Amino acid sequence: PSARGPSRSALLRCTRGRALTALLEAVESRGAAGTSCLPLPLPPPPLPPPHLVLCRLFRWPELQRPEELKPLSGCRSPGPGDSVCGNPYHFSRLCGPESPPPPYSRLSPDAEQKPLDLSDSALSYMETETTNSPNISPARTSDASTSLDTGQQTHWCKVAYWEHRTRVGRLYTVHEPSVSIFYDLPQGNGFCLGQLTLEHRGETVERTRSKIGYGILLSREVDGVWAYNRSEHPIFVNSPTLDIPNCRTLLVRKVLPGYSIKVFDYEKSYLLQHVNEPADLDGPYDPNSIRISFAKGWGPYYSRQFITSCPCWLEVLLHSKR
Repeated sequence: PSARGPSRSALLRCTRGRALTALLEAVESRGAAGTSCLPLPLPPPPLPPPHLVLCRLFRWPELQRPEELKPLSGCRSPGPGDSVCGNPYHFSRLCGPESPPPPYSRLSPDAEQKPLDLSDSALSYMETETTNSPNISPARTSDASTSLDTGQQTHWCKVAYWEHRTRVGRLYTVHEPSVSIFYDLPQGNGFCLGQLTLEHRGETVERTRSKIGYGILLSREVDGVWAYNRSEHPIFVNSPTLDIPNCRTLLVRKVLPGYSIKVFDYEKSYLLQHVNEPADLDGPYDPNSIRISFAKGWGPYYSRQFITSCPCWLEVLLHSKR
């Protein structure tokens, strides 16, 4: 059926008071204003749900099914009873196994698997808290150490920002369930990369920094760690749970603007402890690290073989409980 009728119907339900204000703020700021949820009643079938209509109307005209959407961390969708959040900027597109990545970032079955050379890798493993047998707790686990009223609040990750082979600024410690990492985000709270200074930045770095924009939203959720690309340019991600087990060829995933990907899977991480063979690991290996590059990819199918060749990138060091 045509989306025009359902779109008008959904919008008419939004044109009252605070609901209309929240919708206008979200659309005008492209989600940068930190707007609240927009609870809307679910219509009877076969009408599409209002969040699908509004996301299609304001963000993704080609959107087909609500299953293609993921509520962002902090969104209370679905709402109480027969309602759902209709804020189109409280959702992202899913970048999962059902969404094939570009051909250059996934190995074909016949592709030659070359050993991964880590000789050019500059990592801050000495600054992360890892063990050979990590035990990372899902967010659903009740843990007094993460409560705000405890005297010994712990963190769940630290974030390092790199420009090529140089780390810029200190490690950023994350205590809250989610953190925004950005260059320029109006009303944004979190890790602001735009405030980090470094002498003699090259033109490539400056150009890439200008593309970070709203950056990413990194969130610890029940099933793992998710990254939402809020910028207007792709991001490229790699982690042990995205790689192919016992394969020496790096797998880098491209995440388009507006998409989310589970960059670290708790269950898969636990299983990998019993799958990976030590002989297949070349050089230092951190089972609890995530790497995210802004705008530039790396690996066997890119001109940049190592992430240290990328102008602007993040190293996310997940906290492993002992």
